[in-house]
Amino acid sequence: MTVDRLLLENFIKKFIGTVRFRNDHFEATKGYDDYVKGNITVCHLYYVKGIRHNLFSVGQFYDGAHESNLDIISISDMATSSLVCLMSKATLTKSWLWHRRLSHLKFNAIHDLTKHDLVDGLLKFKYGTDHLCSVCERGKSKKFSHPPKVVLCNHSKLELLHIDLCGPMQVASINGKKYILMIVDDYSRFTWVYFLHTKDETPEIIKNFIAGVQLNYNAKVHKIQTNNDTEFKNETLKAHYEKLGIMKQFLIVRTP
Repeated sequence: MTVDRLLLENFIKKFIGTVRFRNDHFEATKGYDDYVKGNITVCHLYYVKGIRHNLFSVGQFYDGAHESNLDIISISDMATSSLVCLMSKATLTKSWLWHRRLSHLKFNAIHDLTKHDLVDGLLKFKYGTDHLCSVCERGKSKKFSHPPKVVLCNHSKLELLHIDLCGPMQVASINGKKYILMIVDDYSRFTWVYFLHTKDETPEIIKNFIAGVQLNYNAKVHKIQTNNDTEFKNETLKAHYEKLGIMKQFLIVRTP
């Protein structure tokens, strides 16, 4: 799916269906076209106006039609009494490809997977074990241990707040809410929990929480740490933080 209409040169305008987002909003699929990039063709690229990024389904790509470069060997003209032994060794390029696909699995383990036919789609090659991966070398290198911190970085309540959102849950609450917003004070470890119907409610709840907690505890919120997801990183909260002089810290998405 794409949001860029210009990618589809021979656009076919047709209603295909609807797309449901995590906040329970829907957008219509308004048409499609084949997308060509060099010698690669992606068939039926759908145009959805409401999405923010282009989406690519790895599962559908894997299950779709594809071509292979395997050679056909005919042994019908060979004598039936003769012993036939056929072997093909993976090229260096294919060995590295499957090494990366399997999360840098060692080559003799890949060979065992092929030998016992344990992975669907893994090419029937003999994988050499004499390759040296620079990424694996760096990953196995020893690192200096990080000493435990004996001094607290925060000296008062509300100096640093950790905020995260969970959901959607498979089972909704009695009021039909499927999201859980958790706010943790780094100094006291006191935790506040809010239940939400949709992710869109997050900015307004955070704004109301800051106003109430600063008034009740007679203290100021200095820093807020969240992941980099859109319910926390948006123009609404950015303007509110700047107005109150709150420093924001972002981690990568889906990091606790």
